[in-house]
Amino acid sequence: MPKLMLGTTAMLLSLAATPLMAQMRPPAAAGAPATTAPAYVAKAGASDLYERTSSQLVLQSTNNAKIRQFATMMIRDHTKSTADVKRAATAARLRVPPPALEPPQAQMVAELRRATGPARDRLYVQQQRMAHRQALALHSGYAQGGDVASLKTVAAATAPVVQHHIEMLQGM
Repeated sequence: MPKLMLGTTAMLLSLAATPLMAQMRPPAAAGAPATTAPAYVAKAGASDLYERTSSQLVLQSTNNAKIRQFATMMIRDHTKSTADVKRAATAARLRVPPPALEPPQAQMVAELRRATGPARDRLYVQQQRMAHRQALALHSGYAQGGDVASLKTVAAATAPVVQHHIEMLQGM
């Protein structure tokens, strides 16, 4: 049987996963840590907004107790980190624009909106794993090489929280 002759189910699963996986691959620049305060503030705000938005969305439909607990924690922890970054940026006399999703984050939210049931739960966990790896790189990178001391302090305090989230996701 030729390799191209896949069963209908396998082919559909493969085709359905391809666009999703392409969306979940971060662009090369997305993994690069922000080195300027305005870039860090914007990226941290976008990251936190994605976490809150995706978690609120999954809470509307999940029946999985672990996911409910995790999503609730994401809303709490990422609301706090947004406030911490805003406070530090304001103290440094930086303008803090309202957070806005970056295009890949908006695409991930759109994918979550289209998914239902257990498929939404699985997609949420996959997206969280990737988003948290990016967030850890952002906060760790800024903590080491940032240009505003108060924001470096917040980034250094946020990184271990994000690392804890990653550890929790490994068990999901």
